[in-house]
Amino acid sequence: MAELATIARPYADALFKAQGSDLNAAALWLDRLAAVAQNAQLLQFADSPKANVDQVFDVMAGVASNANDPLPEAARNFLRLVIENGRLSALPEIASQFRSLKNAAGGTTDAIVFSAFPMDEQALAEVAVALEQRFGRKLGIKVELDPSLIGGIRAVVGDEVLDTSVKARLEQMKMALIA
Repeated sequence: MAELATIARPYADALFKAQGSDLNAAALWLDRLAAVAQNAQLLQFADSPKANVDQVFDVMAGVASNANDPLPEAARNFLRLVIENGRLSALPEIASQFRSLKNAAGGTTDAIVFSAFPMDEQALAEVAVALEQRFGRKLGIKVELDPSLIGGIRAVVGDEVLDTSVKARLEQMKMALIA
């Protein structure tokens, strides 16, 4: 994966510099493109010698766009550049590095909160405040469901993990009983 990160870095840097003050909008369309680019069938189609750049671009742009939210011109240009250079598989890594650059410029960090159950807005706001105090920085929180936690949450902020789930506590009790 180090090679993919090396390939993605100049694209993320260039996009970050080109977008200037419109970083949030760029992050949204870049995430959409990255999600589409993770599709194995699409990557197989893009790698096919029978598919040309225009065909791959039309498929990608069509899937990433919808009637209510078409891709902006900057997104279309960026997508065409990535496809022409044969770097479609690097799009998810480009999006990740772009998000890191955007967060560093805005003083925030991405956080993933794994929860056993869906969280309402009030509970999520309370968790966000507690996590921001715990980690000492502004967080952009994304929630993912993980029923295996049984209850509680597990928060991943960068390379730090805060696990207050029932599953983790049961594991701790198991280890204490075994020792």
